[in-house]
Amino acid sequence: MTGHTWLDLPDDSPFGLANLPYGVFSLPDGRHRLGVRIGDQVLDLGAAARATGLRDEYLDAASLTPLLGAGRPVWTALRRTVTGWLSEPAHRAAIEPQLHPLAEVSLHLPFEPADYVDFYASEHHAANLGALFRPGSPALTPNWKHLPIGYHGRAGSLVASGTEVVRPNGQRRAPEDETPSFGPSRRLDIEAEVGFLVGAPTALGRPVSLAEFPEHVFGVCLVNDWSARDLQAWEYVPLGPFLGKSFATSVSPWIVPLEALEQARTTPPPRDVPLLPYLDDRDAPPWGLDLTLEVRLNGHLLSRPPAASLYWTAAQQLAHLTANGARLRAGDFFASGTVSGPARDQRGSLIELAWNGTEPIKLPDGSTRTFLEDGDEVVISATAPGPGGTRIGLGEVTGRILPAV
Repeated sequence: MTGHTWLDLPDDSPFGLANLPYGVFSLPDGRHRLGVRIGDQVLDLGAAARATGLRDEYLDAASLTPLLGAGRPVWTALRRTVTGWLSEPAHRAAIEPQLHPLAEVSLHLPFEPADYVDFYASEHHAANLGALFRPGSPALTPNWKHLPIGYHGRAGSLVASGTEVVRPNGQRRAPEDETPSFGPSRRLDIEAEVGFLVGAPTALGRPVSLAEFPEHVFGVCLVNDWSARDLQAWEYVPLGPFLGKSFATSVSPWIVPLEALEQARTTPPPRDVPLLPYLDDRDAPPWGLDLTLEVRLNGHLLSRPPAASLYWTAAQQLAHLTANGARLRAGDFFASGTVSGPARDQRGSLIELAWNGTEPIKLPDGSTRTFLEDGDEVVISATAPGPGGTRIGLGEVTGRILPAV
């Protein structure tokens, strides 16, 4: 949706009418409210509904979860309504008092997490880690190009952007050690990812096809899936990630609707292995997303990972997630896994950027990093193509490392 707003916004605002991302905010009274971002303001959706006489049971909720369960027709109608509120001068008198400066509100995790699944969708990331951990063997495991590899994470560890991350404790064993030790992670890392928020529940036993992806995914956000590489390396055989991942996963505060990303849709990279029919998207609408991420450490730009390079699309990830009949619930959440491109300055994790500690990253203050130190702050942001050459903003996901308890 494009057009002009009665607000004083520049035409190239990344948070204009073509975007309108959803979030949850609070004022000094502490009550959580649903909001939509427009420019550097937040529209209180519940208050706007009351001011315009709209009866909508979802807009006075304290999270997006009830709205998620309503499904695509309700989502589409609400987006049309909000666009009208912010573009038609007749609504200005009722709507303008319901806008709050972004600097004066607190932002929160915008939904109640149900389940959380993290995928491994970047061939470049998987190949880099394969080269690091399995030298002399094929970089990709035999199954990698046949299915989107993923694992179930801990939904209770999803946290709002800005939440400080306590360095995790756990077992770790260095290659030169005979026995494991317990203590703070020494190899704390980031993972720059794209997240997908699910609504429109399904019944147990019913898979979701590629074509049904937009009926079940509400929108897109940014994710930093913090990773304790030393804990992970010791524990992950044979059942996969556990304590090395489950201590915190940060989620950006703004959920960008799928409709806002129409210009960002792109064909995924060529597949050189035939896919089974439920994953074969050759004749399906393309669901690659041309998002450009930026990763900053203490204000210093480290990399620009391109989401368009992801081998597996979100539609394929959802189809595989449900292929066995696993049901969807409002508030389910899944992420792409680390986004990395082919170039060094497109890698989305420190383990790749510093090549497992052998090539330290130099920062402008003269210090170096291989993995995160206490006090470090990471900011991941992203934009996408919008209508008329504009850019759609996805906001930021931030976090600062605190010492281990």
